[in-house]
Amino acid sequence: MSDFSKSLAVTASALRAEAARLRHVSENISNADTPGYRRKSVSFETVQKDGTELVQAGRVRLDRRALPRIYDPSHPMADASGYYAGSNVDLMVEIADAREAQRSYEANLKMFDQTRQMSASLMELLRK
Repeated sequence: MSDFSKSLAVTASALRAEAARLRHVSENISNADTPGYRRKSVSFETVQKDGTELVQAGRVRLDRRALPRIYDPSHPMADASGYYAGSNVDLMVEIADAREAQRSYEANLKMFDQTRQMSASLMELLRK
């Protein structure tokens, strides 16, 4: 595998991993008000393929922090004392994670484009 191919494979794997991360962040944001919803997070892990270390999204983990108890006796999920389990999603944390994932995605996209341009320039030089 050439250096250009390895570089493209590494950046493509990072793009896929960041896309998976952003997908879980968007799920968390959309379910922030869903009773009983636990925040999901994904970690990254490295894998070897053809002698190249690639990154991939690991297992999805549920946040084990206690769910907040919300008092609303009229809610259909409220118990006898009028409380129900809320969501443990913090929107500020999710927005920060989304921005970080977006910036990482953009950086990897720029690396992918730079590698592609360098490869095209090399092919043009070799033709002359």
